[in-house]
Amino acid sequence: MASPNPSANPTLIDMQRAVKDTVHHHWQLFLTQGVIMVILGVLAVIWPQISTIAVDVYVGWLFLLSGVVGLATMFLAQNVPAFLWSLLTAALSLFVGIRLLWHPTEGAVSLTLVLITLLIVEGVWWSRITP
Repeated sequence: MASPNPSANPTLIDMQRAVKDTVHHHWQLFLTQGVIMVILGVLAVIWPQISTIAVDVYVGWLFLLSGVVGLATMFLAQNVPAFLWSLLTAALSLFVGIRLLWHPTEGAVSLTLVLITLLIVEGVWWSRITP
């Protein structure tokens, strides 16, 4: 696929200039973020058990908050399309969040198994559709 011609699309030039200006003006913030990410990555390699539990707790909170907001939304807007499906997914998110926070070690194992399954299925799928 050929790269887009910047002269044919003035908004692309404006966007590139805006990104360049932002990086130029805030390079210290980007550098700080990079250093923090490197430190966190090294710590994750040094203490994989703690990192795994931390990720499990983080994902648990994401599911819990998603479920609470989803349930509140569904009860405030009961006549939206797919109400039952939205209610089911919100309740499932709430349940999964509580389980991950209540049993983080088991949650870490189940999250790992789900991720392994997802990556295997995706790998098989993409290997079948690409020549």
